[in-house]
Amino acid sequence: MPDTQLDTAIRNWQARMVANGVDVNDYQRVAGSVDTWEDWLPAWEGLGDRLAAEAADAERAGRKETAGELWRRAASAYHFGKFVWVVDIELHGRAGRKAADALGNALRLLDPSAQRLEIPFDGASMVAIYRRPAGGAPGSLLPPPRQRAQRRPLPLVVIIPGLDSTKEEFYETEAVLHQRGMATLTLEGPGQGETGLALPLRHDYEVPVGVALDFIRDVDTVDHERIGLLGVSLGGYYAPRVAAFEPRVRAVAAVSGPFNFGACWDDLPQMTRETFQHTSLARDPDDARRRASELDLAGVAVRIEQPLLVMTGDRDRIIPWEQTKRIADEAQNATWKLYAGGTHVVNNMPYLYRNLAADWLRERLTA
Repeated sequence: MPDTQLDTAIRNWQARMVANGVDVNDYQRVAGSVDTWEDWLPAWEGLGDRLAAEAADAERAGRKETAGELWRRAASAYHFGKFVWVVDIELHGRAGRKAADALGNALRLLDPSAQRLEIPFDGASMVAIYRRPAGGAPGSLLPPPRQRAQRRPLPLVVIIPGLDSTKEEFYETEAVLHQRGMATLTLEGPGQGETGLALPLRHDYEVPVGVALDFIRDVDTVDHERIGLLGVSLGGYYAPRVAAFEPRVRAVAAVSGPFNFGACWDDLPQMTRETFQHTSLARDPDDARRRASELDLAGVAVRIEQPLLVMTGDRDRIIPWEQTKRIADEAQNATWKLYAGGTHVVNNMPYLYRNLAADWLRERLTA
């Protein structure tokens, strides 16, 4: 019999993992091969290593597209092995580095115009991936001066991960936005992904986003009058909060975010609470609960003037849909969408929320 944490992972994470880059057959094979939560990361790291070896073989044979796809799947395997797994921090960090390297290889082959940014912040750096739609992407975020006048700036969507999501999880989401003519900046802020190795989670996410927007403010391939946000899970708290304090943001889509994260604490899965404690540098569970309560939109949501799309599913077991709806209820100009049968971040029907978010953002950023 699986232990409690492993059972929670198996019951809750398949839809999310499959929606964000893991093949369903790989999921069933790996998840079915482990008996304890301690075995979870090593099993997924093993899959990642096998996929990475296949990718290297394909690249040596000159099969660029195949190699890129395999590297992308390797990145997903490494990421989802460690995403709420803090049993061994050294192994967690190793898998995170492998995930970042695999994604870099995937983008090098599948989207050479993609650019990794390292944005100075608070004595360290935030990592972000900047990408543009196919056919219109320059080789660099800063193209040569003679080329700048030849390209029309594009609206930009800043993608904001949640507590345990990272840039390796958003390849498909980026693609949906690119199909609609928008560039993307997938940001790993404090407590997230590679950035989280140096900087702890913080409730005032408008600060790192403001620094990221300052970092790219002179880039004329971005239309700085048309900046939107897309946040998922805890990013569904971060994105509305950013809008409340950052006037450069014109529209926001938020999925399954809490109004007050502390109010959800007792019902969160154990591994989620442990992950928050680790990424927030809380001393103990009581300190983690206190810090979770700082992620609160009371008195903040009412400040949001920009158009705001708030979405979730009525079967969300992580963040109750009533928590998410309260964000829409208190904001000044919000649209609310509840998906019947939808789970956390509506990952069991991602084609619905992703397309709605992309269409809605395009309509607001190109009006």
